Amino acid sequence: MKTDALRLENVERHYREGEGKLTILSGANFSMASGEMVALVAPSGAGKSTLLHIAGLLERPDGGEVYVNGEGCGSLDDDRRTAMRRDTIGFVYQFHHLLPEFSALENVMLPQMIRGLSKPMAAERAKQLLDYMRIGPRADHRPAELSGGEQQRVAIARAVANTPYVLLADEPTGNLDPKTSGYVFDALTALVRQSGVAALVATHNHELAARMDRAVTIEGGKIVPLDIGLRTAS
Repeated sequence: MKTDALRLENVERHYREGEGKLTILSGANFSMASGEMVALVAPSGAGKSTLLHIAGLLERPDGGEVYVNGEGCGSLDDDRRTAMRRDTIGFVYQFHHLLPEFSALENVMLPQMIRGLSKPMAAERAKQLLDYMRIGPRADHRPAELSGGEQQRVAIARAVANTPYVLLADEPTGNLDPKTSGYVFDALTALVRQSGVAALVATHNHELAARMDRAVTIEGGKIVPLDIGLRTAS
């Protein structure tokens, strides 16, 4: 039986609000297979960021369990959770968050070296990823010397540098113009298909969401399917 890359089981998340509590997730269930792209489409305040933080082990749920490649993460201590994030989960945000003092190549090398890979091996993989993202000729440039689309492609390369099982993307094209947004999304899709990583992509862009394998939203604390005229990305 194939193991889901990511599975949330009966996840609960509540926040205190005055004398009461605000429920974001209540008995939420979700699973995603390797190589699958799932769009997370919901209005602001519905809990998209909370869901991504819990799935990415940045935030602990109040109840339920999160499984990454079949391993339950609820009882892990902070050191093990940190190692899981580093080795099995990649993150891409609306803003690239590249380190400004380092080149594009060095930004992609760093997470690999933190994991323990040698500098030559990290550099070789970083070069391969940047070439795949069609930004290889800009590898020696610092972020300030790159366009918004180029910066985001470097951020995507960095997110998959450690060959994660799961890629979590929060509005990865939200800060880009439509043409650049489409180009970056195409690059992200190609990388997901080639690498087999499972990608959960939060977006307000229904056109991009419709190009993924399926879409979900958050309603009443549950994660439910969303029909937006999906078609498989080419």
